[in-house]
Amino acid sequence: MKANEIRKMTSSDLEKELVEKKSELFKLRFQLATNGLDNPMKIKNTKRDIAKIKTILKEREIAEEE
Repeated sequence: MKANEIRKMTSSDLEKELVEKKSELFKLRFQLATNGLDNPMKIKNTKRDIAKIKTILKEREIAEEE
């Protein structure tokens, strides 16, 4: 997921996406522990997506305060 795509989403959509990504990360970690994960890079990419979403939500929060 690219930052431009994330910025186009509304804050409520971003919060929903954040919950989905966190549950996806949990499932990926569980698969890694049970040796069922094909591509370990999925964990890294999911973590990055979560960080991007959190960053943009924080930017919007700061912009509202100003």
